[in-house]
Amino acid sequence: MFRRVVRASKFRHVFGQALKNDQCYDDIRVSRVTWDSSFCAVNPKFVAIIIEASGGGAFLVLPLNKSGRIDKAYPTVCGHTGPVLDIDWCPHNDQVIASGSEDCTVMVWQIPENGLVTGLSEPVVALEGHSKRVGIITWHPTARNVLLSAGCDNLIIIWNVGTGEAMIQLEDMHPDVIFSACWNRNGSLICTACKDKTIRVIDPRKEEIVGEKEKAHEGARPMRAIFLSDGNVFTTGFSRMSERQLALWNPQAMDEAISVHEMDTSNGVLLPFYDPDTNVVYLCGKGDSSIRYFEITDEAPFVHYLSTFTTKEPQRGMGYMPKRGLDVNKCEIARFYKLHERKCEPIIMTVPRKSDLFQDDLYPDTAGPDCAIEAEDWFEGKNGEPILISLKNGYVPGKNRDLKVVKKNILDNKLSKNTEKRGPANKSASPTPSRKNEAKLDEVLKEIKSLKDLVSSQEKRIIQLEEQMSKIAI
Repeated sequence: MFRRVVRASKFRHVFGQALKNDQCYDDIRVSRVTWDSSFCAVNPKFVAIIIEASGGGAFLVLPLNKSGRIDKAYPTVCGHTGPVLDIDWCPHNDQVIASGSEDCTVMVWQIPENGLVTGLSEPVVALEGHSKRVGIITWHPTARNVLLSAGCDNLIIIWNVGTGEAMIQLEDMHPDVIFSACWNRNGSLICTACKDKTIRVIDPRKEEIVGEKEKAHEGARPMRAIFLSDGNVFTTGFSRMSERQLALWNPQAMDEAISVHEMDTSNGVLLPFYDPDTNVVYLCGKGDSSIRYFEITDEAPFVHYLSTFTTKEPQRGMGYMPKRGLDVNKCEIARFYKLHERKCEPIIMTVPRKSDLFQDDLYPDTAGPDCAIEAEDWFEGKNGEPILISLKNGYVPGKNRDLKVVKKNILDNKLSKNTEKRGPANKSASPTPSRKNEAKLDEVLKEIKSLKDLVSSQEKRIIQLEEQMSKIAI
């Protein structure tokens, strides 16, 4: 007799918890555009949400602590002339966000330190190169200022944001609409899911396909593909019978899947969110009211179902917090920002532990905000692994540097004049504001010193005059 042994996992008892109403963001008109993106992007400082906007496209950027009811007059980022379809925070600067829109442009924005006070309509740079709407935006994980965009013109463009130039254009690789695009761990490869039901692994700098699988999922509904930290590709899609599926692939041998799992018959597209530190994948279906999570290991069946977190309300979209934005003291291993029709609700995933000590098995060193290489190095062929940081004392954010773009024909004259004044063009992000502050401080100190000297000389003069007066009076 064989006894079935339950597989041991420290994530088996992970439980989800929605935060109370006073910690939610209320009265937000979440976008109704028919596009399968997450509509929400989060980092340790801000939550950004694509909203309904008349006469163009807009999204809200809220500091994390600004919960409660959001005023209808709250300032938005509103420079696009068509609805915004996708947004993504820069992993190396918590105040820089990129957006793609139906107006065929990609725009990069610098958000002020404490959030928006007035509406933001002037981007730092507008990237123009797509001929149809831009539905996918994703930053390079380790190289500064490298941004990938994919449009409904079946074209992928990789930009150097620091110069505002399209450096790589991947044409003729996708015969139909691209559903998703994802970088691998060090950003040397990308994987894409296309409407022709094919998963492709592409080397963007050589502009060649290094692996592909036709009919990865046979259903007609959209697929998603993401890279895992070991280089394998995880996909979600639909079977011919419209059942939702997930599969695991080895890019070197894509003839046969490592593992395929059937899930249910719902028609919501599954958005995968992956934690490379714990190898847990969270699946959030659009229109579902649940988040399923799976652990990926080296032992069969490779993708192990852990549990499901369920709420009453269906989700319109979902934001996923990077690891450095979590509360390690509460053993929080993931945090989601779930979009309802009129609000955004944070959901925290916690591993129950009795000890108050730092749980280093839950928090191995994770990717920090520092970039490994500059954009120019990456385009020349260099790769850089993510620079890891420890979360032992919680992540303390450093000072972000301003994004500086040097481009003559895209940017307006005023911005290019400003950038010329700031300094050399080769560094896309530079600490010039702090130098300006130092120069101002020096000026103020010199002025104070001269005033002090003036006051002391006047005091001496007054004493002399008083002595002369006293002699005359005698």
